[in-house]
Amino acid sequence: MKKRNLISAMLPVTAIAGLVLLLNACKSGSTDHKTGADTTSTTTSSPNAGLKLQSGFSAAVIAEKLGGTREIAVTPQNNIYVKLNNFKDGKGILYLTQDSTKATLTKSFGDYKGTGVYVKKGYLYTSSDEEVFRYKLNDKNEVINPDQPEKIVTGLLSRGEHEAKAITLDNDGNLYVNIGAYSNACQVADRKKDSPGQKGCPILDSAGGIWQFKADKLNQHYGDGIRYATGLRNVVGMDWNQQNNQLFVMQHGRDQLHDLFPQYFTTKQSADLPAECMYAIKKGDNAGWPYMYYDWQQHKKILMPEYGGDGKKEGGQTAIDPAAAFPGHLAPNGLLFYTGSQFPEKYKNGAFIAFHGSWNRAPEPQAGYFVVFQPFKDGKASGDYEIFADNFAGSADKAATGRAEHRPCGLAQGPDGALYVTDDNQGTIYKITYKK
Repeated sequence: MKKRNLISAMLPVTAIAGLVLLLNACKSGSTDHKTGADTTSTTTSSPNAGLKLQSGFSAAVIAEKLGGTREIAVTPQNNIYVKLNNFKDGKGILYLTQDSTKATLTKSFGDYKGTGVYVKKGYLYTSSDEEVFRYKLNDKNEVINPDQPEKIVTGLLSRGEHEAKAITLDNDGNLYVNIGAYSNACQVADRKKDSPGQKGCPILDSAGGIWQFKADKLNQHYGDGIRYATGLRNVVGMDWNQQNNQLFVMQHGRDQLHDLFPQYFTTKQSADLPAECMYAIKKGDNAGWPYMYYDWQQHKKILMPEYGGDGKKEGGQTAIDPAAAFPGHLAPNGLLFYTGSQFPEKYKNGAFIAFHGSWNRAPEPQAGYFVVFQPFKDGKASGDYEIFADNFAGSADKAATGRAEHRPCGLAQGPDGALYVTDDNQGTIYKITYKK
């Protein structure tokens, strides 16, 4: 499905869906892109576990009912570590072993909730909302002592909004941590109609960016790290692009343009804007939040209304441009650069993105709940993106009304080149494979 079809897929689905959506429009929390969800299970015995896939691909559910499965890491031995945002039997990390058809939960550990999990150079790295840990692995990539993790970073800021600490590592011994801004647009009164933006946005002193730490140094704090990039409202999807040796991130764009500034934005504009942006990050970069947003329809950086914008005035002259941009409020929660050989050649070094799904498009239909592929060429986004795996929601009506059965979140690549997708609504793990 090409870019134009992604956009058309977000148009009204049925009159009934629209009515239900209006009745549920107020069911939004203070944390972005979260919503109450229908807990009716999809029948996993249906073809491709109920997913709609590109030609030649197939999907299977290899585990389910695991809890709030967020990020996922697959070892060279084809076994799985998953981080949970809520405890399962009192634990926040799951270890599953695989056979040819399923993954079996064999161990759980960690007395903290969170998002991040990453396997690198003999260690398992994980995160809570305030700390980053690591566990030593044996030669089979199994955790040696699950009850005694090392604290790599401690005391990270967590203010109850955008608190999840996404993590990734480079090839030079550095750890990257997202510190999300505890605000929508740094207003004097957060999410209040016509409230102006704070001058100098004090939030940027300790949040709203990516921090770099040493991956092997214990008990680091803010002062031990480097603010690697700033002006990023909230990042969940992060990955290190091996082709050009660079950090890439997916930002969640700001909310409520119409609600807060109806004089400048229609409900349709507010549903489509601002873009959910992919950024290629270098040390010292500024992506512009809260002073500007990116308009994927005008292909321009636009001044935020909190700082004098009207939806037309350009802004962010010193901010970096996005590497790729997507329609608003799809909630990009997973980012993976594909380096395997199982999939066709066009996927090599391109990016998969898991869009968790929206809450902030009402009264327009909600959207997202799919995995997208963005082609790359020579380390840069190139050409239209496509919806790679769809129907996690269960139906068009459930997607439109924000009642998705499953919400894709984390992505990982297996040693054989298979793609793994987590669902943090019902705790499902999907395995997507390709056969000629």
